[in-house]
Amino acid sequence: MTKSFKIISACLLLTVLIIQGCRLSKTTDGGMSAKPEMEAYLMVYFSDDDHSLHMAISKDGYSFTALNDGKAVIIGDTIAEQRGIRDPHIFRGSNGSFYLAMTDLHIFAQREGFRDTEWQRDGDLFGWGNNRGFVLMKSDDLINWSVANVRVDQAFPGYEEIGCAWAPETTYDPETDQLMVYFTMRFGNGLNKLYYSYVNEEFNQLTTEPKLLFEYPKEVSYIDADITQVGDSYQMFYTPHDGVPGIKKAVSNKINEGYVYDDAWYDTEPRNCEAPNFWKRIGEEKWVLMYDIYGINPHNFGFRETSDFIHFEDLGHFNEGVMKATNFTSPKHGAVIHVTKQEATRLANHWGYQLY
Repeated sequence: MTKSFKIISACLLLTVLIIQGCRLSKTTDGGMSAKPEMEAYLMVYFSDDDHSLHMAISKDGYSFTALNDGKAVIIGDTIAEQRGIRDPHIFRGSNGSFYLAMTDLHIFAQREGFRDTEWQRDGDLFGWGNNRGFVLMKSDDLINWSVANVRVDQAFPGYEEIGCAWAPETTYDPETDQLMVYFTMRFGNGLNKLYYSYVNEEFNQLTTEPKLLFEYPKEVSYIDADITQVGDSYQMFYTPHDGVPGIKKAVSNKINEGYVYDDAWYDTEPRNCEAPNFWKRIGEEKWVLMYDIYGINPHNFGFRETSDFIHFEDLGHFNEGVMKATNFTSPKHGAVIHVTKQEATRLANHWGYQLY
């Protein structure tokens, strides 16, 4: 093969990659791989009506359409020990896999005939909800999922009497080259705090004992952490029950420690809100802070947008501003990721919706 032919071949290969909308990026092991271009947004959320997983898709990050005509895409009573899920979070791994983490809890299980008592255990001793586990799921195509029921109280000695384990989220720790699950937990009927553990590659087992992620400076419960890496920093939004529950943030240069407390409130809601989720607009230096306003009826999501993580512009609520929910109402505790056009099309087609 001549030198000129090699050069022409290399140029043709590069052109094909560009045409396909791919760009080169580092993998977690330091090599180089083609990273697909993101063109759509996928939102996961749950509904109090069915305690099941719902999905909505968007091409522009403003107008979201629920898949399966607004009905659940995965029924909670088919995957959860308590026959219902809450607080779904979705994470896209650099290996191309998708990870769903959810609270294994049904707050209306007695009413629905799934158990004889209001809670799994004595509410006076263990408080509201008092679940002890998660549902962890993994997929390569967003359609077919592995399912694991993970009980924190059974994973480690000394955790048998935890009061709850809520709102798990998944991220990747580059220092340890491991997936990390972080969540809300309390002991007995004490204060809720934020913890983290590492999880195995199969995404079906916690591998390290929970450690405290962040310490709030007041003796109040604080829940629902959401961590996003932005440049060299980690932006963690969370919900302290410090007066009217709302959204605060802390920032660190490490994923699991060193978060610096910020006294500012990052929501503008007069009513209770929780479950922050922070996501970037594709192709723009803009980030959206989304949160669940559970203190209003019907429930709704609120949105604020920023370019500098200091100044935030209010975007209103779903269907009360620029953000639209076209065929669903009252979503609960959502999360958003980017997907490729191919992934979005395949998922939409699977649920009978023509996206493109």
